[in-house]
Amino acid sequence: MRRFRPYFRYLHAVRVPIAVAIGCGLLYGAASGAGLPLLVKYVFPRIFDAGGAAVPLLHVALVAAYIPFIFALRALSGYLNSYFTQYAGVRVLEALRLDYFRKLQLLPLSFVQGKKTGDLMSRGLADTQQLQFTLTLLANDGIKQPATLVSALAAIGYMAFTSQGVWFALICLAAVPLTVFPIRFVGRKVIKRAAQVQSELGSVSSHFSENLAAAREVRAFGLEARETSRFAAACHALITSQMKIVKYAQALTPAIEVISAAGIAVTLVYAYRSGLRLETFIALITALYSSYEPIKKLGALNNELKRGLASLDRLEVVLHEPVTIADPAEPAAIGRLRGDVAFTGVAFAYEAGAPVLRDVDVTVNAGTVCALVGPSGAGKSTFANLVPRFYEVTAGRITIDGVDLRAMRLSDLRRNIAVVSQDPVLFNDTILENLRLGRADASREEIEQAARDAFAHPFITALPRGYDTVVGERGASLSGGQRQRLALARAFLRNAPILILDEATSALDSESEAYIQTALQQLMKGKTVFIIAHRFSTIRHAGLILVFDHGRIVARGTHADLHATCELYRSLYDRQQGGAT
Repeated sequence: MRRFRPYFRYLHAVRVPIAVAIGCGLLYGAASGAGLPLLVKYVFPRIFDAGGAAVPLLHVALVAAYIPFIFALRALSGYLNSYFTQYAGVRVLEALRLDYFRKLQLLPLSFVQGKKTGDLMSRGLADTQQLQFTLTLLANDGIKQPATLVSALAAIGYMAFTSQGVWFALICLAAVPLTVFPIRFVGRKVIKRAAQVQSELGSVSSHFSENLAAAREVRAFGLEARETSRFAAACHALITSQMKIVKYAQALTPAIEVISAAGIAVTLVYAYRSGLRLETFIALITALYSSYEPIKKLGALNNELKRGLASLDRLEVVLHEPVTIADPAEPAAIGRLRGDVAFTGVAFAYEAGAPVLRDVDVTVNAGTVCALVGPSGAGKSTFANLVPRFYEVTAGRITIDGVDLRAMRLSDLRRNIAVVSQDPVLFNDTILENLRLGRADASREEIEQAARDAFAHPFITALPRGYDTVVGERGASLSGGQRQRLALARAFLRNAPILILDEATSALDSESEAYIQTALQQLMKGKTVFIIAHRFSTIRHAGLILVFDHGRIVARGTHADLHATCELYRSLYDRQQGGAT
């Protein structure tokens, strides 16, 4: 129970419906636990055991009205309890998912990229739903079922003391503690299997996500049967884990019912020997049976708590992950930056003991076009990603205009940087709204001008709905070149003093690339530009070229200087030029 206490804060926003649900639950428990046994003991005998005297019909009708009253009270209180519990539940689910999603936005890229997408989705969907169900069930049955149990036991105690005394009550209640044993046994089994079920569910979601993301490759390589087989194996593992929970959870009710039946049998023998009146015996049996029903439900609640704990463990991997990249307590006042970028003693590692960058010291003056070259895995992309603070340096510091990045608000820093990746992502929205991401307050005229600068305006206006065309998930309805030009248009629109270009023209045809290179030359004037270079033809005229190898900058200079003095640069350049010929 202690594990769930911090999450009861989600119930605060729905405290009124929860309070109504609890009140109705208490009423339901009293009507069920005490109302029905007392109905049997005091209502029926007044009609059928009148000592042979005729009972007036009106009196019979008034006494009989107690029956629908009790059941109507149970029905109405049970309905209101369920309704307000469900209402509170969906509100709790909304808050849980929002907090989970919000936390994902704050965590560094290294955390998100280190997890399977499908598993993160499963945690945010299936695990939050399980936790919501557990919290609301705990708030509901955690009150209603104990109230029913206490009412039933109170009725048993009252009738026992007024009929046969304390010993009869103790005999009736003797079987109740025995139900704890199957509940504890099943609970231990369920908690082990519940974590496995949630993990297997995440695996199934990952297979779904991975397959849909690689739909073209699956068909191109004829992997349909292989993918189906892999998915079938994941589904089979999930079903196996689920059935193990079913095996234990479904055994709980029969076990409690057998113990209940034994208790009733013992009560029957003792009642016979004691010469107990029939109506008192039936009332006691009704109360005893009423006490076992909430015990069964409390046993089920115990199982749900175990499942909720398994989901909570998976959610807390994200919810308790420290936010290592955040705004400082007292951020520096930042307007539009000039773009003087300096790395001082910078080191970075995705995992402890495996540095990706080592001892990086370099200053890139404002207005410099800086190209980053080197073998694959040399640290070029990591170097560029440290500038917008997508990752936090392990050692050293990075400054812009002399201000440490960690002293700036993230929003202020990133407002001064435009990023165009090699594989740009578009959202499932209109072209206009995708371009507006570059600058939220841009007018339509400014957006269209940015599209013209990126040579995207002609193909946009040729579309049936022009700028109001919905591009589909990840821009699926557009070609690679069209997506790249829209990404470039966003950079034009942002007009930030610092640009990061991850081979931004690689997806364009030669004619469009020629136009865009001309446009980029104009765009880059007066700005600090980092070009992650894969094709050397795009960086020959860069003012500064940094050569990376095994996480270090091994050389720096212009193309002519490096080609003459740096063997690594010369071999990379000549190999590519030779391949091009």
